[in-house]
Amino acid sequence: MLFTDVIRTKRDGGELSDEQIAILVDGLADGSLPAEQVSALAMAIFLNSMSLEEAGKLTLAMASSGTVLDWSDAGLDGPVVDKHSTGGVGDKVSFLLAPIVAACGGYVPMISGRGLGHTGGTTDKAESIPGYNTAPDFDVFRKVVASVGCAVIGQTADLAPADRRFYAIRDVTGTVESIPLITASILAKKIAAGLEALVMDVKVGNGAFMQTPDRALALANSIIGTAARAGLVTHAVVTDMNEVLGSTAGNAVEIAESVAYLRNERRERRLDEVTLALCAEMLVVTGLADDRETARRACDRAVTSGRAAEVFARMVAALGGPGDFVDDYRSHLPAASVVRPVHAEGYLTAMDTRVVGNTIIELGGGRRRVGETLDLSVGFTDIAAVGTRLDADTPLALVHAASEADADRAAGLLRSACGFSEQAPGARPVVTDILGARP
Repeated sequence: MLFTDVIRTKRDGGELSDEQIAILVDGLADGSLPAEQVSALAMAIFLNSMSLEEAGKLTLAMASSGTVLDWSDAGLDGPVVDKHSTGGVGDKVSFLLAPIVAACGGYVPMISGRGLGHTGGTTDKAESIPGYNTAPDFDVFRKVVASVGCAVIGQTADLAPADRRFYAIRDVTGTVESIPLITASILAKKIAAGLEALVMDVKVGNGAFMQTPDRALALANSIIGTAARAGLVTHAVVTDMNEVLGSTAGNAVEIAESVAYLRNERRERRLDEVTLALCAEMLVVTGLADDRETARRACDRAVTSGRAAEVFARMVAALGGPGDFVDDYRSHLPAASVVRPVHAEGYLTAMDTRVVGNTIIELGGGRRRVGETLDLSVGFTDIAAVGTRLDADTPLALVHAASEADADRAAGLLRSACGFSEQAPGARPVVTDILGARP
């Protein structure tokens, strides 16, 4: 069968057969399908969608396109569980959640992605840590998870290789937001990682791929339903992405905020709420806690006691990073040449978070093309939360840039992305829904 026939089937609104899905996945895995044909199919799927049955078949085929991990012989004394976010701006939850859940008795083999569209990538952020190996072989990965309790790495060439290539092509062809493709991409990696349970962080708002509650719920239900067909218990937490999560956005700057959180020095309110909600759901879905309130208290104690920071420090060292990273993280992280405040007046009433993410790309902190090298030092820190009164002493943010010209441009873009008023805005919930959860 010619691949053009596969494209035509989906272009004309048909459902891909098992044979057609196999042709796609095999061609992605071995590189025989040219990028222009893959992108044509991705656009056809974006426009005509896929049935739950199709998405399930694509998910399982991509999961089986490489190594599938098995933890049954690893001697673990707790459940294997992970979290995945659908992508946002300033979303550094993975670096907090993995050590918190590990400190509470779970094992978190987190295989993450790079930046996709306007959203930052966990793997890119981890590479801000000098020496940190985001692509260890599976023996090392398994040993770190077993000994430390968690490991945050990037997708390796052996794990769901079909998805790896599809993911990169979608990033640069305007097809990121397809619900079945997001579903298949997420679950292929998670199923290949050998999980017992998964908790999804489905973002909703102007900085998310799902910008409306209906779309977010559709994605959450797609993931839960598709995962159930593959035997993976999955819950979903829907969280707000109408402003940056936390007070930083970038790569190294988000790692710095993550360490400060784990050291219990600074826990920005919205970031804390999302992190604890997701961690608690992971304890509930695995049976490590009987209810969310008990789970939430256990997760908070993991931070305040210092146990989560200790786990994070051990993970960094085990994956090749500095042994003193948690104690002296600022000296290890790359720093931008130019750091200066971005000023505005009045209450911050709104933020076009997608524009903020795209501004980080303009600074060099995100990709325009597949394989592009990033400037890991750039971004924004001290980002004001919506509702903050801004004045000469309280800036909108600090911009971190490679040059004064870059800083000027980024400051202008950030201001243009925000709304200001003399009236304070109303409060907005951070966690808006939980699906597939126990009462």
